[in-house]
Amino acid sequence: MRILISGIGTDVGKTVASAVIAVAWGADYWKPVQTGAGIDSDRLTIERLTEGRVRCYPEVFALPRPVSPDAAASSEGVRISIEAIVAAQPHHTNPLIIEGAGGLMVPLNEQELIADLAPALNASVIIVSRHYLGSINHTLLSAAYLRSRGVPIEGILFVGDEHPETERSIRTFADLPIIGRIPWFNSPTPKTIDEAARTLVLPGRTR
Repeated sequence: MRILISGIGTDVGKTVASAVIAVAWGADYWKPVQTGAGIDSDRLTIERLTEGRVRCYPEVFALPRPVSPDAAASSEGVRISIEAIVAAQPHHTNPLIIEGAGGLMVPLNEQELIADLAPALNASVIIVSRHYLGSINHTLLSAAYLRSRGVPIEGILFVGDEHPETERSIRTFADLPIIGRIPWFNSPTPKTIDEAARTLVLPGRTR
């Protein structure tokens, strides 16, 4: 089984969420497209936060500019394609967590979006939602777009402090399972990742 982790926007805690889900699910990790690779690597962050217990596969495209994938690739004279990503997909026996770059509608090139990765890689989606002004709209739009494409959605993972009114609206209108909530970690550690992992309800698992 494969799950694409997609945030409702930037800076919602998608990489930490990926680490937590990978630990909770006993999954491997892959981020096929990494921008800002000259600054940091989400794969290295996952390896550090899981102390090497999660197998991490190398990126297909690692691009130095911290901008959208299409722009980062253009700067390097490269064209990202889903065909190339599919051809380089890892052979795994554990479940696979696939981390996207930004939100679902982030362009990979002039024709393909991050959302197109899910059907191409035969993956369902977990939507990572963090509260901010506009997060209801962004969460519901993400869910509606995936449904319009016929992409299976496993559920929503909330990040950060509880906001009952916002979450009630999301629960009502998204009509999706809530996988759980993890804190917003300013300085996550392997211990905090493990603690958060024990709280989640994931496909094929119970509390």
